[in-house]
Amino acid sequence: MMPTTRATTEDRSAVRALLRLWPYVRPVRGRLFTAAFVAVVASCTGLVIPLVLKWMVDGPVADRDPAGVWLGALYLLLLGVAEAVLFGLRRWLVARPLSHVEAEMRAGLYRRLQRLPVAFHDRWASGQLLSRGTTDLMLVRMFLAFPLTFLLVNAVTILVGVVIMLMQDWVLGLVILGPAVPVLWTCVVFERRYAEVARRAQDQVGDLTTVVEESVLGIRIVKGFGRHRAQARAFRKLSGALRGTELRKARLLATILGVIVTLPEVAIGAALVLGALRVADGDLSAGTLVAFLSTALALRWPVDSIGFLLAMSQEAATATERYFEVVDEEPEDAGGTAPATGAEGARGLRFEDVRFRYPDAPAGSQPLLDHVDLHIRPGESMALVGATGSGKTTLTALVPRLHEVTSGRITLDGVDITAMSRERLRAKVAVAFEEPTLFSASVGENVLMGAADGAGEADLDRALAVAQADFAHALPQGTGTQVGEQGLSLSGGQRQRLALARAVVGRPEFLVLDDPLSALDVHTEAAVEAALRRVLTDTTALIVAHRPSTVLLADRVALLSGGRIAAVGTHHELLRTNAEYAHLMSGDDGEPGTPGDPFDDDHGDPEDER
Repeated sequence: MMPTTRATTEDRSAVRALLRLWPYVRPVRGRLFTAAFVAVVASCTGLVIPLVLKWMVDGPVADRDPAGVWLGALYLLLLGVAEAVLFGLRRWLVARPLSHVEAEMRAGLYRRLQRLPVAFHDRWASGQLLSRGTTDLMLVRMFLAFPLTFLLVNAVTILVGVVIMLMQDWVLGLVILGPAVPVLWTCVVFERRYAEVARRAQDQVGDLTTVVEESVLGIRIVKGFGRHRAQARAFRKLSGALRGTELRKARLLATILGVIVTLPEVAIGAALVLGALRVADGDLSAGTLVAFLSTALALRWPVDSIGFLLAMSQEAATATERYFEVVDEEPEDAGGTAPATGAEGARGLRFEDVRFRYPDAPAGSQPLLDHVDLHIRPGESMALVGATGSGKTTLTALVPRLHEVTSGRITLDGVDITAMSRERLRAKVAVAFEEPTLFSASVGENVLMGAADGAGEADLDRALAVAQADFAHALPQGTGTQVGEQGLSLSGGQRQRLALARAVVGRPEFLVLDDPLSALDVHTEAAVEAALRRVLTDTTALIVAHRPSTVLLADRVALLSGGRIAAVGTHHELLRTNAEYAHLMSGDDGEPGTPGDPFDDDHGDPEDER
């Protein structure tokens, strides 16, 4: 399992990462550009206030004109109201489009997760994927709503404000501009360091999410083995690491804020002293000094906000990188690229010289499956038997293309499965796994997931009957009862029967069952087998089996050993001729073929014993 995906900051560009958001932003760019323009106008409106103050001080105040003072106050009131209304309009303009962008990105991520191969999900921790679809996208939306606009707005505001101050008095203007170089240098250093820490924090959030999810889903194991303290310690350790990273972020932000706030304040103080001296000497009017200082004070917010706007931008950039780490993964191909040819004699399910090695296996390692040749005739059921770890489940996963063969090919009725689209292939092949997975939906919805659109109550009732899952009708709301997350409100046997019902409800042409009866009691197993025999007469089936009772469902048996098909025959033929098979069916811990094997010929027919 892949706990984290650490990214280095070498050759990293926050701008390049954020530009990848453009395809999602483009449909709503009109409202966003309008909102940015409105925000610039609102900010520049605030810069008119110092000019009104200059007029009032040098005019009505100096001339002791009360009417002029009241008129100036009215101007200031109107400017304040206009600024507030414009900023409110900006917020209204961005709210709807940005919620749309976030929803589209989340939907795109979910679609990609559905299309990514099983090997990807085997590598990635679920908490990492969850954090990308929740926390990271929230950071992206916040960036689009605030920093994206205000980095532009504040830059324009500072530029216009500096021009106004230089026009008022260029000497005082140069004093105010003095801290510009150290502030810019601090921002560059901050950006590089903060990016690294922000990425680490977001990865740690994913790790923490994984631990919480595993603890909740595995609560029965945690409680059953009394491991709650150990789990709590693991959680505290990760939580402490995340806290330390967040404190590191806080220290970096405090440093840049200290520089950004202190240096401009010192410059304003110096300008105040120098300006007061020049007013006393008659070189500068009081109104000009008031306007200059008012403008400088109006620029405090745009300058002071640079620190946390850069911090939010860096967090959004790392969130965007994490999002596209998943989106950029290569999805399963649509299929249908191989030539759709096959001989009539090759009907049924056939494995032809199939080899398989997991993509992340060490180079040069032995394949898990090696030169597998197996033919299941139309309408035949084949039991697949082998020792634990022999690759039985992997072999069955190749049929619906949950994994891709390394070499060789698999055909259905003579057609290479790679020549079919995955949608068509999986409409032909139904699967039931040993570990049944149910969703937070009703019993009926879970079962009908295996049927084509339009399946109704009759199909549901038939499938439940085959799987001996009539208990569903006795639930509080019948087949409409919600089974809860992972179906944990049901017993293991009930979940397994519902999974089997899901596999047979669509009347598939090909059926792949991975030890589907392992969690059933003897009596229920016998009833399911009796109903399943009727289903197997109309389909071609491959059944992973560990017990003789399951093997006897099949017409023939294939023994998988050493990654190859070692023997094929009926159950009784293999008992007589293959010591390894007899050993597997006996459940004996001794060596294959040792005396005392309950399936030795001297012990009679095992079916009679059953």
